Amino acid sequence: MKANERRQKILEILCVRRQETMENLAQEFNVTTRTIRSDIEELTLAHPIETVRGRYGGGVRVADGYYLGRKYLKPDQQELLKRLSENLTGEDLATMNSILSEFALTKRAEK
Repeated sequence: MKANERRQKILEILCVRRQETMENLAQEFNVTTRTIRSDIEELTLAHPIETVRGRYGGGVRVADGYYLGRKYLKPDQQELLKRLSENLTGEDLATMNSILSEFALTKRAEK
C-alpha cells in the first residue's frame, strides 16, 4: 500500500472510529508508529485532525462534526446557525434547514 492510499484509509478509519491510538494504527497497517505520525502530520494539513498525548504513544482524533464527503462547520459556526434558525419561519426556515442539513446538522422543526 502506498503512502497516499494508507493516509486515505487512516482518514476513513478516523471518521468512523472518531479516535484511535498511533500504535493501533501502526499495527493495523503493518508500519511503524513513526510512519503513522508522519501520515497524521500530513493529514492535519488538510483535515481537522488533532493528536493527543497519552501513556501509550498518544492518539489521534478527528474533530466533532467532520465526516468524509460532507462539508464541515466549526462548533461555534454550527451554534450560531442553530440560534439564528430559532427565529425563522416559512421559506427562510426551510432554507436554513437545507443549509444545516447540507452540513450534517440537526434540522429545526418547521414552525
